[in-house]
Amino acid sequence: MKIVEIAEATETLAKYASGLTEEPVIITSNGQPIAALVTFENVDMETISLSTNPRFIELIERSRAQRRSKGGFSSVEMRRRLGLSRSNNSNAADD
Repeated sequence: MKIVEIAEATETLAKYASGLTEEPVIITSNGQPIAALVTFENVDMETISLSTNPRFIELIERSRAQRRSKGGFSSVEMRRRLGLSRSNNSNAADD
């Protein structure tokens, strides 16, 4: 991992990004991390956008809290309620 203090970050963004195949680059301010340049594998723009969207993260956390407090339905039960059969590609661990 390469750590660069923002006051000393004199290279272009392209230069820092070109070294990402070797290690992530962490940008710090007064020794505290404020940004990171990392490589992505098997990720699309929608996934990146949603995973960094505070409103979406809040929605997911609220949904998880509601499921913990009130319970929920397994995927098997949801398929039964919707009249769907279990597909051959489903994994029993998903239920």
